[in-house]
Amino acid sequence: MTQFLKIEEPPRAAAPRGFALWQLGFRPFYLLASTFAAVSILLWALQFTGHLAAPYLPGPLWHAHEMLFGFTLVVVVGFLFTAGRNWSGLPTPAGGKLAALAALWLAGRLLVLTPWGWASALVNAAFPLAAAIALAIPFVRAGNKRNYFFVGLLVLLSIANLAVHLSQLGVLALPAWAGIGLGLDVVLFILCVMGGRVIPMFTNNGVPGAGAEKRPWVEKLALGSVLALLVADALQVPAWLLAAVAAIAAAAHLTRWLLWRPWRTLRTPLVWVLHLAYGWIPVHLALRALAALAWVQSSTATHALTVGAIGGLVIGMMTRTARGHTARPLKADRWDTSAYLLVAAAAFVRVLLPVIAPALLLQAILASGVLWSAGFALYTVRYFNVLTRPRLDGKPG
Repeated sequence: MTQFLKIEEPPRAAAPRGFALWQLGFRPFYLLASTFAAVSILLWALQFTGHLAAPYLPGPLWHAHEMLFGFTLVVVVGFLFTAGRNWSGLPTPAGGKLAALAALWLAGRLLVLTPWGWASALVNAAFPLAAAIALAIPFVRAGNKRNYFFVGLLVLLSIANLAVHLSQLGVLALPAWAGIGLGLDVVLFILCVMGGRVIPMFTNNGVPGAGAEKRPWVEKLALGSVLALLVADALQVPAWLLAAVAAIAAAAHLTRWLLWRPWRTLRTPLVWVLHLAYGWIPVHLALRALAALAWVQSSTATHALTVGAIGGLVIGMMTRTARGHTARPLKADRWDTSAYLLVAAAAFVRVLLPVIAPALLLQAILASGVLWSAGFALYTVRYFNVLTRPRLDGKPG
């Protein structure tokens, strides 16, 4: 079985030896994220069916918190540390500093399973704040002002995370879900920014003649409308206004996505996985508009974002980043494609099945959880050696 799980590698004189997990941010954080994604959803399924209970955060809140501030956040940080080194030309955390950040993240995952609410609050808020500081140092030294806003977004995620805990501890008179909502809006904006930077470029580089294009007015409307939605959520505007903002955002992102020519990528899994995932963003925004008017359940819109967009973009970018930054071919093999299809199926089952057959909600949650876990477990098994061993070309990173 092991020979079938080996990733295709280019011919070389001798394979570099050693342990490389702490050389660059994507390595430990992608491995932690994929492992956590596979395990945590199964834990949530046990909570949802009444077989397990968390002593501090109640089941649904624990699930939302961990998928947002556990899984999604650690992938974002891993990507930013890796890309930030290229953007600034300066090192981002590695070695002992990177290991300490990973330990801080892991402590947060364990503490939310305990009754120690204050310790959980401080540790969980500290991780994105520490990551923001670590990212700010090379950006400021390099004068990389174009990407300063990523530091601010990580600080916002720290605030949103802390708000969830302070609400749960009775310090804030806001519902804990307000912090979850703010965090999801921030992550949505990050996805939209990064998607606009890399998906058209990867499309044109990976699919000759694809013709993916960007138009300035569409880009401004797409990103501006998501920021407007974040502000509308924060201000708790009337439902009709929230629906209008979300509908405009949905139209802008659908236009943006179509300009990237997703139908021309169907024979290139490493590219179509990103298009398929991004396609869930206008779906999410349209469902947000409908949910604001109470025409659909808000959880339907949320899972279009979390399972469809976040899950798909994460599995696609984690395979691409791991391959590219370890000097392996930028081509998805059948195992990568299987992981893509499993995560994509998890999204369709979780979002569409309850809409078509509401009585099958429990079955949809359980089936989606199994598919999701299988997809990320496959990534963990396939990429463990890739993420823990040196680059094939012997370069650092």
